Amino acid sequence: MPPQATLAATAAAIAAAFAALWWRQRRTRNATSVDAAWAIAIGLLGTAAAAGGDGSVVQRLLAFALAGGWSARLAFHLLRHRVLGEVREDGRYRALREHWGPRADRNFFWFYQGQAVAALVFALPFWFLAGHRHDGLAAVQLAGLGLAALAQAGEAQADRQLAAHRADPAERGRTCRRGFWRYSRHPNYFFEWLTWCGIGLTALPAAGAWALLQPVVMFVLVRYVSGVPFTELQAAKSRGEDYRRYQQETSAFVPWWPRRGPEPSA
Repeated sequence: MPPQATLAATAAAIAAAFAALWWRQRRTRNATSVDAAWAIAIGLLGTAAAAGGDGSVVQRLLAFALAGGWSARLAFHLLRHRVLGEVREDGRYRALREHWGPRADRNFFWFYQGQAVAALVFALPFWFLAGHRHDGLAAVQLAGLGLAALAQAGEAQADRQLAAHRADPAERGRTCRRGFWRYSRHPNYFFEWLTWCGIGLTALPAAGAWALLQPVVMFVLVRYVSGVPFTELQAAKSRGEDYRRYQQETSAFVPWWPRRGPEPSA
Protein backbone atom coordinates (compact mmCIF):
# COMPACT_ATOMS: atom_id res chain seq x y z
CA MET A 1 0.00 0.00 0.00
CA PRO A 2 1.41 3.46 -0.90
CA PRO A 3 2.47 5.62 2.09
CA GLN A 4 -0.30 8.16 1.41
CA ALA A 5 -2.94 5.40 1.44
CA THR A 6 -1.47 3.92 4.63
CA LEU A 7 -1.57 7.33 6.34
CA ALA A 8 -5.16 7.94 5.20
CA ALA A 9 -6.29 4.52 6.43
CA THR A 10 -4.54 5.03 9.77
CA ALA A 11 -6.10 8.47 10.23
CA ALA A 12 -9.57 7.10 9.42
CA ALA A 13 -9.17 4.24 11.91
CA ILE A 14 -8.01 6.60 14.68
CA ALA A 15 -10.88 9.01 13.98
CA ALA A 16 -13.40 6.13 14.11
CA ALA A 17 -11.97 4.83 17.39
CA PHE A 18 -12.23 8.24 19.04
CA ALA A 19 -15.75 8.70 17.67
CA ALA A 20 -16.70 5.42 19.39
CA LEU A 21 -15.16 6.68 22.63
CA TRP A 22 -17.12 9.92 22.28
CA TRP A 23 -20.34 7.90 21.91
CA ARG A 24 -19.44 6.02 25.09
CA GLN A 25 -18.97 9.24 27.07
CA ARG A 26 -22.42 10.40 25.92
CA ARG A 27 -23.89 7.47 27.86
CA THR A 28 -21.53 7.51 30.84
CA ARG A 29 -21.11 11.32 31.12
CA ASN A 30 -17.46 10.62 31.83
CA ALA A 31 -14.75 11.66 29.36
CA THR A 32 -11.77 10.63 31.49
CA SER A 33 -10.88 7.56 29.39
CA VAL A 34 -9.94 9.75 26.41
CA ASP A 35 -6.57 10.53 28.03
CA ALA A 36 -5.64 6.85 28.31
CA ALA A 37 -6.91 6.22 24.77
CA TRP A 38 -4.70 9.04 23.47
CA ALA A 39 -1.60 7.58 25.14
CA ILE A 40 -2.43 4.09 23.84
CA ALA A 41 -3.05 5.36 20.30
CA ILE A 42 0.35 7.10 20.16
CA GLY A 43 2.05 4.00 21.54
CA LEU A 44 0.40 1.74 18.96
CA LEU A 45 1.21 4.11 16.11
CA GLY A 46 4.82 4.51 17.24
CA THR A 47 5.53 0.82 17.82
CA ALA A 48 3.83 -0.10 14.54
CA ALA A 49 6.07 2.40 12.74
CA ALA A 50 9.12 0.90 14.46
CA ALA A 51 8.10 -2.62 13.42
CA GLY A 52 7.44 -1.72 9.79
CA GLY A 53 9.99 1.02 9.15
CA ASP A 54 12.90 0.75 6.73
CA GLY A 55 15.46 2.51 8.92
CA SER A 56 18.39 0.94 10.73
CA VAL A 57 17.77 -1.57 13.50
CA VAL A 58 19.23 0.85 16.08
CA GLN A 59 16.89 3.69 15.08
CA ARG A 60 13.85 1.42 14.94
CA LEU A 61 14.66 0.02 18.38
CA LEU A 62 14.98 3.58 19.68
CA ALA A 63 11.56 4.45 18.25
CA PHE A 64 10.07 1.28 19.75
CA ALA A 65 11.58 1.92 23.20
CA LEU A 66 10.48 5.56 23.33
CA ALA A 67 6.96 5.03 21.99
CA GLY A 68 6.30 1.84 23.93
CA GLY A 69 7.90 2.99 27.18
CA TRP A 70 6.18 6.38 27.26
CA SER A 71 2.78 4.98 26.26
CA ALA A 72 2.86 2.02 28.65
CA ARG A 73 3.75 4.12 31.71
CA LEU A 74 1.20 6.86 31.07
CA ALA A 75 -1.62 4.55 29.93
CA PHE A 76 -1.15 2.24 32.93
CA HIS A 77 -1.17 5.19 35.34
CA LEU A 78 -4.26 6.75 33.78
CA LEU A 79 -6.19 3.49 33.58
CA ARG A 80 -5.34 2.55 37.16
CA HIS A 81 -5.90 5.90 38.86
CA ARG A 82 -8.25 7.85 36.58
CA VAL A 83 -10.41 5.29 34.77
CA LEU A 84 -10.67 2.01 36.71
CA GLY A 85 -9.91 3.42 40.15
CA GLU A 86 -12.08 6.56 40.03
CA VAL A 87 -15.85 6.70 39.60
CA ARG A 88 -16.13 10.46 39.08
CA GLU A 89 -15.14 12.22 35.88
CA ASP A 90 -11.76 13.96 35.93
CA GLY A 91 -12.04 17.54 37.21
CA ARG A 92 -10.82 19.05 33.92
CA TYR A 93 -13.66 17.42 32.02
CA ARG A 94 -16.24 18.29 34.66
CA ALA A 95 -15.12 21.91 34.31
CA LEU A 96 -15.35 21.70 30.51
CA ARG A 97 -18.79 20.07 30.66
CA GLU A 98 -20.04 22.81 32.96
CA HIS A 99 -18.40 25.53 30.86
CA TRP A 100 -19.94 24.24 27.62
CA GLY A 101 -23.38 23.58 29.08
CA PRO A 102 -25.93 22.42 26.44
CA ARG A 103 -23.20 22.44 23.76
CA ALA A 104 -21.12 19.88 25.67
CA ASP A 105 -21.91 16.82 23.54
CA ARG A 106 -21.19 18.60 20.28
CA ASN A 107 -18.00 20.22 21.61
CA PHE A 108 -16.77 16.96 23.12
CA PHE A 109 -17.15 15.32 19.70
CA TRP A 110 -14.75 17.82 18.17
CA PHE A 111 -12.52 17.60 21.24
CA TYR A 112 -12.26 13.83 20.73
CA GLN A 113 -11.49 14.26 17.04
CA GLY A 114 -8.85 16.81 18.02
CA GLN A 115 -7.32 14.13 20.25
CA ALA A 116 -7.25 11.78 17.26
CA VAL A 117 -5.38 14.39 15.19
CA ALA A 118 -3.03 15.03 18.11
CA ALA A 119 -2.25 11.30 18.35
CA LEU A 120 -1.12 11.33 14.71
CA VAL A 121 0.97 14.46 15.27
CA PHE A 122 2.65 13.10 18.40
CA ALA A 123 3.45 9.80 16.66
CA LEU A 124 5.47 11.63 13.98
CA PRO A 125 8.84 11.53 15.82
CA PHE A 126 8.65 7.74 15.97
CA TRP A 127 7.77 7.48 12.28
CA PHE A 128 10.76 9.66 11.38
CA LEU A 129 13.06 7.59 13.59
CA ALA A 130 11.76 4.33 12.10
CA GLY A 131 12.86 5.52 8.68
CA HIS A 132 16.25 6.92 9.75
CA ARG A 133 19.07 4.81 8.30
CA HIS A 134 22.00 5.95 10.45
CA ASP A 135 23.42 2.90 12.23
CA GLY A 136 24.58 4.59 15.46
CA LEU A 137 23.11 7.02 17.95
CA ALA A 138 24.15 10.66 17.60
CA ALA A 139 25.19 12.61 20.70
CA VAL A 140 21.98 14.66 20.53
CA GLN A 141 19.96 11.43 20.52
CA LEU A 142 21.75 10.14 23.62
CA ALA A 143 21.10 13.49 25.33
CA GLY A 144 17.43 13.35 24.33
CA LEU A 145 17.09 9.78 25.54
CA GLY A 146 18.61 10.73 28.90
CA LEU A 147 16.36 13.78 29.24
CA ALA A 148 13.23 11.75 28.42
CA ALA A 149 14.18 9.06 30.94
CA LEU A 150 14.81 11.61 33.72
CA ALA A 151 11.56 13.43 32.91
CA GLN A 152 9.57 10.20 33.02
CA ALA A 153 11.12 9.35 36.39
CA GLY A 154 10.16 12.83 37.64
CA GLU A 155 6.60 12.47 36.36
CA ALA A 156 6.22 9.06 37.98
CA GLN A 157 7.49 10.46 41.28
CA ALA A 158 5.08 13.42 41.09
CA ASP A 159 2.22 10.99 40.43
CA ARG A 160 3.21 8.92 43.49
CA GLN A 161 3.39 12.03 45.66
CA LEU A 162 -0.08 13.12 44.59
CA ALA A 163 -1.49 9.61 45.13
CA ALA A 164 -0.01 9.52 48.67
CA HIS A 165 -1.57 12.92 49.41
CA ARG A 166 -5.00 11.82 48.21
CA ALA A 167 -4.79 8.62 50.25
CA ASP A 168 -4.06 10.52 53.48
CA PRO A 169 -7.34 11.19 55.38
CA ALA A 170 -5.70 14.11 57.22
CA GLU A 171 -5.15 15.91 53.88
CA ARG A 172 -8.72 15.60 52.61
CA GLY A 173 -9.84 18.85 51.01
CA ARG A 174 -6.32 20.30 51.13
CA THR A 175 -3.92 21.02 48.27
CA CYS A 176 -0.95 18.71 47.77
CA ARG A 177 2.35 20.36 48.69
CA ARG A 178 4.47 17.20 48.86
CA GLY A 179 7.77 16.92 47.01
CA PHE A 180 7.62 18.43 43.54
CA TRP A 181 4.18 19.88 44.28
CA ARG A 182 5.80 22.36 46.67
CA TYR A 183 7.69 23.90 43.74
CA SER A 184 5.17 23.64 40.91
CA ARG A 185 1.38 23.52 40.86
CA HIS A 186 1.57 21.10 37.92
CA PRO A 187 4.83 19.13 38.03
CA ASN A 188 3.21 16.22 36.18
CA TYR A 189 2.48 18.49 33.20
CA PHE A 190 5.95 20.04 33.41
CA PHE A 191 7.66 16.63 33.31
CA GLU A 192 5.37 15.47 30.50
CA TRP A 193 6.43 18.50 28.45
CA LEU A 194 10.09 17.83 29.33
CA THR A 195 9.68 14.24 28.14
CA TRP A 196 8.60 15.50 24.73
CA CYS A 197 11.57 17.85 24.65
CA GLY A 198 13.72 14.75 25.08
CA ILE A 199 11.82 12.86 22.39
CA GLY A 200 12.24 15.86 20.10
CA LEU A 201 16.00 15.77 20.61
CA THR A 202 16.16 12.06 19.78
CA ALA A 203 14.17 12.65 16.59
CA LEU A 204 16.19 15.71 15.54
CA PRO A 205 18.67 13.93 13.22
CA ALA A 206 15.80 12.12 11.48
CA ALA A 207 13.08 14.79 11.48
CA GLY A 208 14.98 18.08 11.37
CA ALA A 209 12.81 21.08 12.28
CA TRP A 210 9.73 18.82 12.54
CA ALA A 211 11.19 17.54 15.81
CA LEU A 212 10.38 20.91 17.40
CA LEU A 213 6.66 20.57 16.68
CA GLN A 214 5.70 18.18 19.48
CA PRO A 215 7.45 20.04 22.36
CA VAL A 216 5.86 23.32 21.22
CA VAL A 217 2.37 21.83 20.80
CA MET A 218 2.62 19.96 24.12
CA PHE A 219 3.60 23.17 25.94
CA VAL A 220 0.68 25.10 24.44
CA LEU A 221 -1.80 22.31 25.20
CA VAL A 222 -0.86 21.65 28.83
CA ARG A 223 -0.08 25.24 29.79
CA TYR A 224 -2.81 27.17 28.01
CA VAL A 225 -5.51 24.86 26.60
CA SER A 226 -6.64 21.58 28.16
CA GLY A 227 -4.21 21.17 31.05
CA VAL A 228 -3.46 23.92 33.56
CA PRO A 229 -6.46 26.27 32.98
CA PHE A 230 -9.26 23.75 33.56
CA THR A 231 -7.38 21.87 36.28
CA GLU A 232 -6.99 25.14 38.17
CA LEU A 233 -10.61 26.12 37.61
CA GLN A 234 -11.82 22.88 39.18
CA ALA A 235 -9.24 22.99 41.99
CA ALA A 236 -10.22 26.54 42.97
CA LYS A 237 -13.87 25.46 43.15
CA SER A 238 -13.21 22.37 45.26
CA ARG A 239 -10.48 23.71 47.59
CA GLY A 240 -11.32 27.40 47.76
CA GLU A 241 -9.05 29.61 49.85
CA ASP A 242 -6.43 26.89 50.35
CA TYR A 243 -5.90 26.58 46.60
CA ARG A 244 -5.92 30.33 46.02
CA ARG A 245 -3.16 30.67 48.62
CA TYR A 246 -1.30 27.84 46.86
CA GLN A 247 -1.58 29.77 43.57
CA GLN A 248 -0.07 32.85 45.20
CA GLU A 249 2.83 30.90 46.68
CA THR A 250 3.72 28.34 44.00
CA SER A 251 4.94 28.52 40.41
CA ALA A 252 2.27 27.51 37.91
CA PHE A 253 4.42 25.29 35.70
CA VAL A 254 8.23 25.39 35.87
CA PRO A 255 9.36 24.29 39.36
CA TRP A 256 10.71 27.20 41.40
CA TRP A 257 11.18 28.21 45.02
CA PRO A 258 7.85 29.02 46.73
CA ARG A 259 6.91 32.63 47.36
CA ARG A 260 5.64 33.79 50.72
CA GLY A 261 1.89 34.33 50.40
CA PRO A 262 -0.31 36.61 52.49
CA GLU A 263 -1.30 35.41 55.94
CA PRO A 264 -4.64 33.55 55.90
CA SER A 265 -7.55 35.55 57.23
CA ALA A 266 -8.86 34.69 60.67
